[in-house]
Amino acid sequence: MKLWNHYHTPATTDEAIELLARYAGQAQVIAGGTDLLVDKRAEGGYHPHEALIDVTRIPELRQITTENDFITVGAGVTHTQIVKSPELARYATCLVESCGVVGGPQVRNVGTLGGNVAHALPAGDGTTSLVALDAEADIIYMGERKRVPIREMYLGPGKSLLDSCRDLLVSFRFRRAADCEATAFKRIMRPQGVALPILGCGVWIRLDETRRQFEAARLAIAPIGPTPGRADEVEHALIGQPATGETVERMAELAQSTLHPRTSKYRATAGYRREMIGVLVRRTLTLAIHRAQTGDIVPEGVGA
Repeated sequence: MKLWNHYHTPATTDEAIELLARYAGQAQVIAGGTDLLVDKRAEGGYHPHEALIDVTRIPELRQITTENDFITVGAGVTHTQIVKSPELARYATCLVESCGVVGGPQVRNVGTLGGNVAHALPAGDGTTSLVALDAEADIIYMGERKRVPIREMYLGPGKSLLDSCRDLLVSFRFRRAADCEATAFKRIMRPQGVALPILGCGVWIRLDETRRQFEAARLAIAPIGPTPGRADEVEHALIGQPATGETVERMAELAQSTLHPRTSKYRATAGYRREMIGVLVRRTLTLAIHRAQTGDIVPEGVGA
């Protein structure tokens, strides 16, 4: 079974774009390959790519950097790199917690955050946290380098803004959590059978100077719709509310009444998933409040 005819390892983004242009849509970008190679094998390899462009040798795509108040994570950074980053653990905790539950150690060692986003599935764990972090994606799209909000990367289930045979995902950029701010991520999986999340939830909150009242919040719960989204009603309702268990309970109920997951034969029924929305909102908001109030921030649930 042949999956490609030529394999290239460019050292720069310019070189990668030149190779994609040379093959005129007959080459495919590859990073960890945990999605692409599985998909091609599932198809039987009957239509091999003329070339694969391996971007894991490009330094810009493999780095985690901080400049001023912003963190940049290269699209080729692996889930393991993210989990092991002290900077991300402290200032983007939800991303560490979401990447720490992707697959097993072998998958996390090679699978990349960029690959998670490029596959454009709304249930992506890394994507859920990037939405909660209000991240932007740095891309080379139709020959032009630009930065777009993370949600604009998704056109539908499995349908990305980028053409992986012509465009390149370079990095993600988001503001790191400041004083009185915190993030958290939790997900619920099926106990056996297909290893798919029933739901995942990433949250970012900011409390006032007294740490007793919400000033702002972002909640991403997925998969609910065909593309990643946020719980807008809950976010608006949180502003000005006390950071207490009573508020968390009301927000859990509001999320259940305003979000409408569908029945999925691979995940769970709509009714069960609606109940789990309440569970996840309670868990993530409670944890984020604790972190914002105490500064005690240690990522939870990260796989070994």
